[in-house]
Amino acid sequence: IAAAAWPRSAPAQPVPDEVRLVVDYGDGTTKTISNLAWSKGNTVLDAMKAAAARAHGISFSYSGAGDTAVMTKIDDVQNQGGGNGNKNWQYWVNETYGTRSFAVFELQAHDVVSWRFTTEQGR
Repeated sequence: IAAAAWPRSAPAQPVPDEVRLVVDYGDGTTKTISNLAWSKGNTVLDAMKAAAARAHGISFSYSGAGDTAVMTKIDDVQNQGGGNGNKNWQYWVNETYGTRSFAVFELQAHDVVSWRFTTEQGR
């Protein structure tokens, strides 16, 4: 009797270089868009554009460019502007608050970008 051949496991597949986007609308609703393609030099803005190109993705608006770009609206939720208690779009990468413009913040493979509609620095 021949020995039973053990099933061979498939060779490990390389994990694709990708990022994930999480949008928290500040009202208990959150949208996650996974498997966004990443390549060296991609910024948070590039991830947003990739998410916008997806079926059931997002829409967004911003003003300025480069170091001065500011997110003004994601889907149907627009910034409330300055002032005490007003909510605006802010981002974090891997739970670290974004201190530079999202248009110039370079991502690394497997980063998680979180946009939150919240008061100053998440308060």
